[in-house]
Formats: sequence, structure tokens, C-alpha cells
Amino acid sequence: MKTAIVQEPPVYLNLSASMERAIELVGKAAREGANLLVFPEAWFPGYPTFLWRLSPGAGMGKTDELFTRLQANSIDLSKKQMMPLQEAAREHEMVLVVGYQELDGAISGSTLYNSCTIIDADGRIVNNHRKLMPTNPERMVWGFGDASGLKVVDTAVGRIGSLICWESYMPLARYALYAQNIDIYVAPTWDCGDTWQATMQHVAREGGCWVIGCATALEASDIPTDIPYFDELFPNKDEWINPGDAVIYKPFGGICAGPMRREKGFLIAEINVEEARASRRKFDASGHYARPDVFSLSVDRQVKPPVAFFD
Repeated sequence: MKTAIVQEPPVYLNLSASMERAIELVGKAAREGANLLVFPEAWFPGYPTFLWRLSPGAGMGKTDELFTRLQANSIDLSKKQMMPLQEAAREHEMVLVVGYQELDGAISGSTLYNSCTIIDADGRIVNNHRKLMPTNPERMVWGFGDASGLKVVDTAVGRIGSLICWESYMPLARYALYAQNIDIYVAPTWDCGDTWQATMQHVAREGGCWVIGCATALEASDIPTDIPYFDELFPNKDEWINPGDAVIYKPFGGICAGPMRREKGFLIAEINVEEARASRRKFDASGHYARPDVFSLSVDRQVKPPVAFFD
């Protein structure tokens, strides 16, 4: 089974143009023979890196203005705005794992979530996970997710689960995925570098699964100059904002492909999903190595709407 990771930027804060680029990338990956294609964290319509560059107080008005553009270019599943990508998945019989910013149009119509959706090769959305805990200044733009999407699901390429960025530092969240017979653990992220690579290696060993880590490879020159406060946010026009560092680790550890650093394109590798379950003979965190007489974990996967209407 051939896996491809997108290491190309979106059209920053432009949903329609980013969707067109994503459809092109799906077609290119299909021509490379990919069965699974992974997009990084918040790829639609671009990770809000401005959060780390503006102060919470003095920069509040600037953050508000940038949030307004981000909100207007986020994806509302209730309006079927993921459908073009679903159709591309179906056309090319490809499984897609997509990091995006989700607008909750069904309830508030305003709150954004950092979400990851899994689209099966027939075009169906088989899971949608909202990041449980946004990290540090991310809480200024994203709400908290619940555990309704904390699932490992069957797809045409195997059983896939995802945790977003620093959710991979949450031991109980990882364990919840391990306990669902996971083949491929996808970690869309904004993190990069040696420490993050060590985390991906650890998860592969701990979970006995394939691990895919990827951030958006982004240069200052990829950011449209018409976004508000461009010169203030990106004074170094030659800056690599994020090097990408796409990587694939083997079950029980060891690099399969990558990391791909400061390059654009795809990271492509062939993987055998059956190796995941076989690797757990030595260590199965939620199986023979578990001690349910000593430890227990309960996960409430009910959807937690803020209001319930009764007619």
C-alpha cells in the first residue's frame, strides 16, 4: 500500500483556492500510485501562525481581524463544504486524512475547531475528530473538541486513527487509540524538529503501529502579501516558517521514510499494514501488556452540544 504525505502549502486563508490546490494534489498523488494521502494540521485554510507572533493584549485587535478572515475561509461540514475533496477521493479510490479548521455551523455558527477528517476511498467521511485541547495561544481561535471522534475506523487501506499535534503528548488519548486495534496512527501537526521526531518514534514503538507525522512546509514567500499586517508578521521574506518534516515510522520504531525537511512535494513510501499487528507480539499496550486489574480508562464519546431543543 502506497502512502503519500502532502508537503505543499495551501493558498493561505483562501478556502476556495486551497480546495482547488488540494484537488490537484489528490490527482498528482493518484498518478504516483498513492492509496492514502495525508494533509497536515489545519491545512485548510492554513495554520494560524499569526497567533504565535501577536501578543494576546496589545495585538488583540489584529488577532480579531485575522480571525475574521480565518473564520470566513473555514469549512462547515453542515454545508457539505468538504464534498469536492470527497468526490476526488471517490474518483481516485484514495483514502484521505485531512487537517482543517472547522466552523460549527450547526450550533453556534461562529466557533472554530482544529479538526481532522478521514475520508474513505468511496468518498464517505468515516470519522471527524476535533482537537481536544488547543495549545497555548491556539485557544484564542479554537474551541475544545469532545471525544466523539476519538475513534479508529476501518478504511480501504486499514484501520486509521488520528491525534492532532500535541494530543500525541496526552497518554490517555494515545491509549484510547491503541485500544481500538490501530494500524496507522496519523499525527497532523505544526510541530517539527528532533523532539517531535522522537515523539513519533516513541508512539510507533509504544503503539506498535505505523506512524505518520506531518506539518505544512511553509515559507514567508508562500503567504499572500495582502493579508492584514503581512510586513509586521513576516519581516524576513526568506524565512522558512515551518520546514515540514514529514515522516513515516515503522511499527515498533525505525524510520520508513523522511523526515522531509525544507522541501516541497510529497513524501511517498510503501507500507504493509499487517506489520502493525504482528509487531505487537512483543509489546501490546492495550493487550497482554495491560494490567486492567491495576489501571482502567473510561472514554465518554457522547457528542456534547451546548444546547438541546425539545419540541
